[in-house]
Amino acid sequence: MSVSAIVAYLHYLSFMLCFGALVLEAFNLKQELSRNEAWKIVIADAVYGISATVVFITGILRVIYFAKGTDYYLSNPFFYAKVAVFIAVGSLSIYPTVSFIGWLLELRQGRVPKLELRKLNRLIWLIRIELVGFILIPLLATIMATQVGTN
Repeated sequence: MSVSAIVAYLHYLSFMLCFGALVLEAFNLKQELSRNEAWKIVIADAVYGISATVVFITGILRVIYFAKGTDYYLSNPFFYAKVAVFIAVGSLSIYPTVSFIGWLLELRQGRVPKLELRKLNRLIWLIRIELVGFILIPLLATIMATQVGTN
């Protein structure tokens, strides 16, 4: 197996892990959390962060060293749209991540974090928007791969 294939595999696998982690967060997030549900969310968010980092690194490797080459990507407007959506999703994830990290002290002490309804709704909407972003990224990648938008 070539290094290019391994990097591509890690890129796609990490992308799927990101999406799955966000879905897990979305399904477990509610106002009255159990300790187990809160831990699931914290762990899912850690998986999300690690996976997003791998997506980013392998994406850079694919653009520079593998796949279709730097010129192909940098001349395609859909590449920039895809990167912009990824950056936007990553930026939106900061607030939930900081919130979930804030739960760690309580969870380690055996307590369940309390969520105000307003904060819960904000977290749910941010996660939903992130999921929509992650749905758009493969669409943009497909358009880019079919050379739409290039000369």
